[in-house]
Amino acid sequence: MSIAVIGGIKRLETHYRREASKRGINLVIFNVASRDMDQKLRRMDAVILFTGQVSHNARTEVIRAARRHQIPLYQHHSCGICTLRDCLDCCLDANKQIQA
Repeated sequence: MSIAVIGGIKRLETHYRREASKRGINLVIFNVASRDMDQKLRRMDAVILFTGQVSHNARTEVIRAARRHQIPLYQHHSCGICTLRDCLDCCLDANKQIQA
């Protein structure tokens, strides 16, 4: 399962990756808005958006891309490890329900 994280804190990247690898998830982190977000998010199974760490324009672009490609989107204001952990667990639970 591949999940994109938009936003977050740069110094927590290694912790984000560690939590994802514990759950068998491939995590792709975008700390800053980049061009062609639509193309980059296309192959993701879910998107986690930390709204407190991105610009309004980046948030709008990510939401638009997630809707266009029917990708589950989880938005949270805080960007701590516990928040990410909860989001990853929600993604895994949703994926299990879809496969069942």
